[in-house]
Amino acid sequence: MARLADYFVLVGYDHDKRGSGDGQGRIIQRFPEKEWEDNPFPQGIQLFCQPSGWQLVLERKSPNFFVAVLTDINSERHYCACFTFWEAVESSQPQKNHANDVVDDEDSKFIQAPQLFAPKSLVLVSQLDHTEVFRNCLGLIYTIYVDCLNFPLETVIGNLLTCIIPITGGSQRTISLGAGDRQVIQTPINDALPVSGCSVALLLKQLGINNVLDLFCAALTEHKILFLSSSYQRLTEACRALLALMFPLKYSFTYIPILPAQLLEVLSSPTPFIIGIHSFFRAEMQDLLDVIVADLDGGTVVIPECIHISVLPEPHLFQTQTALSMVLDPELEYADYAFPPSSMSVSSMKFQDKEIRAVFLRLFAQLFQGYRWCLQIIRIHPEPVIRFHKVAFLAQRGLLDDDFLTKVLEGMAFAGFISERGSPYRPCDLFDELVANEIERIRLDEGNPQRVLRHVKEISEQLHRNENPYPAVAMHKIQKPTEGSHLRLQHNTFPHLDEGTVQWIIDQATAKLKNVPPAVKAEMKCMVPMGPPSAAIIDRNGIVLTNSARRLEVVRNCIAYIFENKMLEAKKLLPAMLRALKGRAARQCLTQELNSHVLQNRAVLDHQQFDYIVRMMNCALQDCTPLDEHIVAAALLPLVTAFCRKLGSGVTQFAYSCVQEHLVWTNLQFWEAMFYTDVQNHIRALYLEIDGDDFSETGCVDIEKQQRSALEVAAEQLRMWPTHSKEKQQELIDKEESTVYSQAIHYGNRLTYLLLPLDTSKNRLLRSTAIGDMESVSNSFVTNSIAGSVAESYDTESGFEDAETSDVANSVVRFINRFVDKVCTESGVSNDHLKALHANLPDIVQMHIETLDAVHRESKCLPPIQKPKLLRPTLLIGEELIMEGLRVFLMPDGREESVGGSQGGPRILPAEGAIFVTSYRIIFKGAPTETLAGEQTVIRSFPVASFTKEKKISLHSRTDQDVQDWLQLRSSTFQLMKIAFDDEVASEMVEIFRKNIHKLRYPQHVHSTFAFTVGQSPKLVLEPKQKEKNPSLRTMSKTIMKNAKKTIGRQYVTRKKYTPPTWDQRAAPAHGDHQDQISVSEEMEQSALTLSTTMRSSDKSTMSHMVERACCRDYQRLGLGTLSNSLTRSKNEPFRITTVNRMYSVCRSYPSLLIIPQTIQDSTMQRISRCYRQNRFPVVCWRNSRTKAVLLRSAGLHGKSVVGLFKSQNASAAGPSQTDSTSLEQEKYLQAVINSMPHYADTGGRNTLSGFTSAHMNSSDSSDKQRQPKIGVLMKQVMGGKEDMSSTFSRGVLGHRARVITLANPRATTKGRESPQGKWGSIRGSGRLSAYSLNSDVGIRLAGKETLSPQANGGPSDSHYFRQQRAGLYIIGEKSQLKGAKQDPLQQWEVVPIEIFDVRHVKTSFKKLMKACVPSSSKPTEPTLSYYRSLEESDWLSQLHKLLQVSVLVVELLDNGSSVQISLEDGWDVTTQVVSLVQLLSDQHYRTLEGFRLLVEKEWLSFGHRFSHRGAQTMASQSSGFTPVFLQFLDCVHQIHLQFPMEFEFSLYYLKFLAYHYVSNRFRTFLLDSDHERIELGLMYEEKGERKNQHTYKSVWDYIDRLSKKTPIFFNYLYAPEDGEVLRPYGNISNLKVWDYYTHETLSEGPSYDWELVYGRREHMDEGERTDTMAPQTQRKIIWPCYDNQNKMEPDAISKLLEEMQLLECELGQVPDKWKEAWDKIKTTQRTESKQEGKHLSSSSLLMSSSLSHHRRSQCVYLHEAAVGSTLNLSLDTDSSTTSTPSSGAMGRKSTSTLYSQFQTSESEHRSYEGILYKRGALLKAWKPRWFVLDKTKHQLRYYDSKSDTDVKGIVDLAEVESVTLGTAAMGAPKNIEEKAFFDLKTTKRVYNFCAQDSQNAQQWIDKIQSCLSDA
Repeated sequence: MARLADYFVLVGYDHDKRGSGDGQGRIIQRFPEKEWEDNPFPQGIQLFCQPSGWQLVLERKSPNFFVAVLTDINSERHYCACFTFWEAVESSQPQKNHANDVVDDEDSKFIQAPQLFAPKSLVLVSQLDHTEVFRNCLGLIYTIYVDCLNFPLETVIGNLLTCIIPITGGSQRTISLGAGDRQVIQTPINDALPVSGCSVALLLKQLGINNVLDLFCAALTEHKILFLSSSYQRLTEACRALLALMFPLKYSFTYIPILPAQLLEVLSSPTPFIIGIHSFFRAEMQDLLDVIVADLDGGTVVIPECIHISVLPEPHLFQTQTALSMVLDPELEYADYAFPPSSMSVSSMKFQDKEIRAVFLRLFAQLFQGYRWCLQIIRIHPEPVIRFHKVAFLAQRGLLDDDFLTKVLEGMAFAGFISERGSPYRPCDLFDELVANEIERIRLDEGNPQRVLRHVKEISEQLHRNENPYPAVAMHKIQKPTEGSHLRLQHNTFPHLDEGTVQWIIDQATAKLKNVPPAVKAEMKCMVPMGPPSAAIIDRNGIVLTNSARRLEVVRNCIAYIFENKMLEAKKLLPAMLRALKGRAARQCLTQELNSHVLQNRAVLDHQQFDYIVRMMNCALQDCTPLDEHIVAAALLPLVTAFCRKLGSGVTQFAYSCVQEHLVWTNLQFWEAMFYTDVQNHIRALYLEIDGDDFSETGCVDIEKQQRSALEVAAEQLRMWPTHSKEKQQELIDKEESTVYSQAIHYGNRLTYLLLPLDTSKNRLLRSTAIGDMESVSNSFVTNSIAGSVAESYDTESGFEDAETSDVANSVVRFINRFVDKVCTESGVSNDHLKALHANLPDIVQMHIETLDAVHRESKCLPPIQKPKLLRPTLLIGEELIMEGLRVFLMPDGREESVGGSQGGPRILPAEGAIFVTSYRIIFKGAPTETLAGEQTVIRSFPVASFTKEKKISLHSRTDQDVQDWLQLRSSTFQLMKIAFDDEVASEMVEIFRKNIHKLRYPQHVHSTFAFTVGQSPKLVLEPKQKEKNPSLRTMSKTIMKNAKKTIGRQYVTRKKYTPPTWDQRAAPAHGDHQDQISVSEEMEQSALTLSTTMRSSDKSTMSHMVERACCRDYQRLGLGTLSNSLTRSKNEPFRITTVNRMYSVCRSYPSLLIIPQTIQDSTMQRISRCYRQNRFPVVCWRNSRTKAVLLRSAGLHGKSVVGLFKSQNASAAGPSQTDSTSLEQEKYLQAVINSMPHYADTGGRNTLSGFTSAHMNSSDSSDKQRQPKIGVLMKQVMGGKEDMSSTFSRGVLGHRARVITLANPRATTKGRESPQGKWGSIRGSGRLSAYSLNSDVGIRLAGKETLSPQANGGPSDSHYFRQQRAGLYIIGEKSQLKGAKQDPLQQWEVVPIEIFDVRHVKTSFKKLMKACVPSSSKPTEPTLSYYRSLEESDWLSQLHKLLQVSVLVVELLDNGSSVQISLEDGWDVTTQVVSLVQLLSDQHYRTLEGFRLLVEKEWLSFGHRFSHRGAQTMASQSSGFTPVFLQFLDCVHQIHLQFPMEFEFSLYYLKFLAYHYVSNRFRTFLLDSDHERIELGLMYEEKGERKNQHTYKSVWDYIDRLSKKTPIFFNYLYAPEDGEVLRPYGNISNLKVWDYYTHETLSEGPSYDWELVYGRREHMDEGERTDTMAPQTQRKIIWPCYDNQNKMEPDAISKLLEEMQLLECELGQVPDKWKEAWDKIKTTQRTESKQEGKHLSSSSLLMSSSLSHHRRSQCVYLHEAAVGSTLNLSLDTDSSTTSTPSSGAMGRKSTSTLYSQFQTSESEHRSYEGILYKRGALLKAWKPRWFVLDKTKHQLRYYDSKSDTDVKGIVDLAEVESVTLGTAAMGAPKNIEEKAFFDLKTTKRVYNFCAQDSQNAQQWIDKIQSCLSDA
């Protein structure tokens, strides 16, 4: 029973404080004045009566009513019902200073101020929530006052305050206040269920389903929620509705349904809340960033961006939404029916409200189903202590990773739920019944809306009956005021009530109550039903993956093999098992299987078994999520203390010492969960024993008892508790206490085991997790927690003083202390016990440390695991080892092929072996650690010179051995080595290794690179101080340099002075003798001084070498001039070779001989050169044989020179300055170039359209009409196209933007026209059709359109200038350099400013490309960085696109008769790339092997591309970093090659070969930055001299030539060029392919670019080297993309045919032809055949047929349909893999097991000896022949069923062999075999009997085995 109302308060406006700003309220009267003892009066009630503030108003308002909720300090809620009305304010009171006062003080006309009204509130304070009753009672009091009824207010109020009603029980009580009224109050049947009225239905009506679900989830996951409304009562209702939806959870944070204005700062509190405020204060909400605002009037919910609300897990969310829509809108289901049901029953708001609550109640039943199975009872007496095992609950549901449920379980509401409902013996309610009995029904109803609705209605009826137990309620009778009574002009204020009368009534009632006996509420306690347990584990992400029966079978079999001691079988299965353990089910299976092998808590294993079991445990713990880890660790905890091995007498090592490095062991939550689980089991066992002692009943009852859960046992005990005597109760308390205490001691030991490392001097785990300081969050919700910790802090004095281990011991003791404190306090262990525990802990730890010391000592004495022998790498001739091999593991990186993974196949990495540093390379050589891939050799190497980056890394990976340092080495040959040094490698050695690499990578001078030191002692690298110079390398430089310095008295010769050679070296004959020297005569000096333009005859001998240079030969081929006497030189030649730079005096980075126009004097060149960067003035490098247009190259102009060149010539010059004369000379130079072209010279320098076209048409055939593509389009694209270019270009095609656009839109002009001849690739990527022809008449028509518009730069608008179609010379320059340069319209050259990438961009792009193609880890740091994304971000392909785009434009211009000058950057990077590509595309000579070499020598080497600087080849250029400009050029060539496979004589392998060796420093070709530097070092002409050693090649070209004679590796079989073909490749990014050079690798042999190492090793065998004669010829093969060189294993058709021909020739006794002669012979016969046969071609001739022009772009050769009708796919070169994978054969996918066993023996070391032996069986003593393999590397004797068999049948470990002796013939031995053919092999385990074919063979086997034993 309880009072209906505790206090009645009258609150009014405080007139005394009116002057001070906002008004205030004050309590006028309060009844009773004395506070109730059980319920003090709540403070601050006046704030809540007027939440918006106390204000006077100008007109009387209608009375209003609302209920505010106040929460006191004890979390008790008080309901304040406020009834407010307005009274007139007496006019005599002053009326100033009020906000609502509208009277002007100065206005004295008004004598009387307006009438004001003040609010007054009648307030009831109650602990019960009966809104309607309060409304009626306060309304009645107001009615009596306002209508002046004849009832004393004191009596009414007295009766109200003394009214006593029941709280619960479903009774109804009629009450009357003595004013002729009558009300019936119904109490709910069960007060645990909230009473909601219609509030929940109203909330959903206001906000909608999804918004309410958002608020529901937000409240459960503890977010801040704010309601807005203009109605106070609506705010209260909404808050009440949200709380009702949360049942059975209770909201335990701030709850203020109506917040007064004065308390708005509460909204900034950091804790979660549910608060309601008036909409009037909406503006003040703007700065609340973490509050969810629900506007009840507008129906919106605003969730700030920074808040993430965890939503309900599926399928619950969808089911809830569906059920709610069925309840709120039942017509929805039938809305589409043609004949909807006639009668649709829509529930009333009251019923709808309960139905909605029923939906949420069902939801909670589903979410919390089985929660009682995860309750852990820790104590039963004196009070139950219960904890919830969160991890177990989530694991059972398969929702370990679910965000929503995890947050709910961690929240305060759920903690309250457990403390309230955890007890196993208590009253039950509707929720308990649902969880216990209805779960199965809910599960079955899923997916059936009607059944769901039926169930919802059933639950809602129960909820409704709970609130309204009596349907027929007697009529209320309440007086209400007459209509409009509040507007009357009355009347007196609310009367002052007589306190005495009211108090007297209260006292009388109180006295009466004292005499009434207290009503005893009969509590219906019962055992709470458990409900069904949770469904079995469901791994939603991959049920098939985890629960695959095959994997579980693997796990079971592997464990069975281990315990049956079948180690070989176990070893085979181990890798598969470790992979299987990634699945949850397999981990569970592992723990179950291991458990079955533990007998009486102990399982002693031998060493190998122990190792395997520990590996499995580590693997199981390693691969799981943090929560999952708890479950695995919990299952393994008993096992790690059970499995052990004997190390020595009395020393046993347990498994826990080997599984300590997992963080789960330092997690306090995990240990608590384990502790409580064990305590529960012991408490249950304790009471089952006690019951067994007390009652000796029949066996069946006992069995039933044994099956009871701990909670059921606890419920029974709690029921019996009151019946026990005091002594019995105390006895039970003591027994429980000692149980918990003993478990605490046990766990103290367990923690010690897992936290103290085996080597206590290294406390890795504890330090890494900072366990001493780590405050772990507890995972427990414990009910009666005893506050405070009584732990004594552990002191180093108590226990031991060992300084070394005290640090470890201290941290462990501290951690255990904290654990013990927590669990013992929560379990209610007495202080005495706790102190005893703390005192014992240091001793426990110390004892364990002593035990561990012995174990550690003994474990060190274990025989080390036999490590494989280190394999030595094959070295090149002249290559020397700098460092002996260091034992390392080569770890897998981000490339997937080598690790099995998703692509299947064998795990080749990680591999164990050694890393070597030689004078040329860094090499890893070893074998895979994977057992089933162990026969392979893994080689990964790269040249030291290509090393780019070293990085130390720390990775957690468990290989068999300890690993100390990890290094990651990157190379610019797209290789990555991730190496982990073995523990036997000292860290100093690692440091020396690193220093050696850096010394070799960045030598002090280019002399120290491998190309120079090859064959010399490598002391240079190790001891740089004793560096020696080799004078023979610079024989010819002295004279030249001396004379050059004498001749040109400039300061530029700042080359470092080298030390002169010693006498004995000088005595040696000069290398190459006089042929290598240029004798510089006095006449030469004079001519240099006078800068004469003619060459004297005496200079010819000096220049003989230069004439032989490649570029001179090329100039002669192109008709650009010859080196001859000026008298004999033809004056008609437009160009000549100048020797102005022969001393490198004009430009140091240019070659000595250059091509310039005939008319330009040498003296002019010196002046012109100053205008250009690096003095690189324009020179001709190529001429189009058809159009005679020339290609020039130079650097960009200096800033001043740009202005000078393009200034208007009309401007008057003040005087002829230096710049003027220079620019005039420049103009003369350019004009001379233009005049050199015939059709420009003919038209008198005025290049009109008519002149251009007529000359062009006459000189070319008719097909050339179509050869003019849309250069305007190309220009526009190359230059960006978006800007207005009229300011930069003055005429021609680029004259105006409008014209460019017209040209770029060719639809109208090109209909029905064929695509042009030749090969044209679109820059726009729209295929062939974008190559539109531009006819001359179209040009005139388009040009004519523009004649009316004036020139943008002010030039004359005469049509004459517009009709000019092409400029004579286009200068392509950088946009940034040409800013502001305006051009004179009279000039005949034009500037094309383009935006080109900088060299820095190439460098960064290359770094990103390397990371994309060779990622360092398989899991990218950012998940978004996939391969394609990182490839795109590298920008590499877009740079190739830009280069190809510019090159195609230049090709077009040259092909159309305009000359082009490339003037970009310093003229040695992008310029070189573009110039080379243009020549390659335009001139087919450069697409031959000879021509390409010539192109590279001329444009890259002679014209001074800075190879040393860009490749960072020496210490000096180290800081500039690696910039692969040449590689980018080769990639462009590769792209063109792919599109035109029949146009190139060389194969793609040739390009890869150059790409590799231009950074390898094996050859001297690509060293240094210019010809000048090469001459200075004496490199230029040394190739002429005799080689000392025929095996060391100084030039890469010589090497290629020699190799080409032996093998067709560099030849492209599809080569069938068309004469005069100009290539126009497609340059779009979509047309570009990633070069397989970047991604391909061959682990079986390393890079294939050092030919002798891989292919031709037997060719160079010196006498000193001898082959291993025992190398077996095995039949096994593997072809795997990353492992084997596919083309070597499976050569293409032509290589195969040539090989067969050679074999046949050998057999016939003929001298086999060289491949090239054979090939040419076949080609000529095919040609004659095809001529004879006419149209019908034989299939053989088609192979070589060159008439395939219509398929020239394709990758395959198509055979003629009539003859064959199929496609023969030929590989383009012998190195790149074919693009289409054949369906069968070695590349076809096989099952994984066959892939595993497919390996081929690639190195002789792995099979030292092999052959057939008879072996006697161990079991039935039968003799069987077996194929035996002796393996020195792995110390094994393996045997197979047959030679071709791939599955190992058995292994004899040579480490176990004791002796090998001759044996005797035994029973059943093979017959006819001599006695001495038998021999025995004795091992520690058994004796093997063998029989060879004869005695000699037997002796050989014995010798081989014994030599293996002695080696080991």
